[in-house]
Amino acid sequence: MTSLTVVVPAYNESDGLREFQRRIAAVFDGLDLDCRVLYVDDGSRDDTYAVMESLRAADPRVSTLRLSRNFGKELALTAGLDHADADAVVVIDADLQDPPELIGQFVQKWREGFDVVYGTRASRAGETWIKKWTSTAFYRVMERMTDLPIPRDTGDFRLMSRRAIDALKLLRERQRFMKGLFTWVGFPQTSIVYDRDPRFAGDSKWNYWRLWNFALEGITSFSSIPLRLATYVGIFSAVIAFVFAIWVFAKALLFGDPVRGYPSLMVVVLFLGGLQLMALGMIGEYLGRTYVEAKQRPLYLIDRFHPAQTVRVD
Repeated sequence: MTSLTVVVPAYNESDGLREFQRRIAAVFDGLDLDCRVLYVDDGSRDDTYAVMESLRAADPRVSTLRLSRNFGKELALTAGLDHADADAVVVIDADLQDPPELIGQFVQKWREGFDVVYGTRASRAGETWIKKWTSTAFYRVMERMTDLPIPRDTGDFRLMSRRAIDALKLLRERQRFMKGLFTWVGFPQTSIVYDRDPRFAGDSKWNYWRLWNFALEGITSFSSIPLRLATYVGIFSAVIAFVFAIWVFAKALLFGDPVRGYPSLMVVVLFLGGLQLMALGMIGEYLGRTYVEAKQRPLYLIDRFHPAQTVRVD
């Protein structure tokens, strides 16, 4: 029998897990598939894992995986995909902003021959205009800075076929931008447009500082344009400085040099110093990522893994 596993990474999501399980169980009951759900606890500090275990005790289709600490959503998601043994895998957040009821439509597209079916957000309820604007700007910047056609207004909510998952598992980089990796593996992909709901419970774990770092992660993972930009800015600044030097020299020859210009000198020095520090910062971002990759540490460590009780029938 064809199988489907839904991977749900969660960090401090105990308030909404029972409602999520109720809705996902109703979806499973309407599918002619061997369905399972894998909850991944990313080192939660509340009773998220205890709730997951209670759900596993009540439904044999539930499996749980607990990481040894908080590794971040990207690595928690990777851990879930590594342990999802099914013909198709759906990735969805536990906050119920992405409706589980769309999974049936994802499955239909998969059966039509698509290896990746992702949800594209037509609207995003419950989010501030600043967050919506910055999200839109990020996707536009990524689109222009990389050769990778990362879909606009698309999160992690998607279905992937077995061969897409197997291809994704070959990519073991430590600094992971999953939206880019999902696109990088290729294979036939399509989208389903939907309206995103507000969170069912709790607060978002993504503050603006984390979102900024996430954006840097995405850009530096799939684009070297910042390094080229530093080069171009350096060349442009050198040309401007050379022209300015010629002007100063000519002015001194023609009109003398009465020892003036301290403010303008400080402006030029600070401006060029700032450009140099910016370029060094860009280089440092890439160097730091190379350093992390060179250490070859495991992507994550598992505390406990309890597989579902459902037996797959071929």
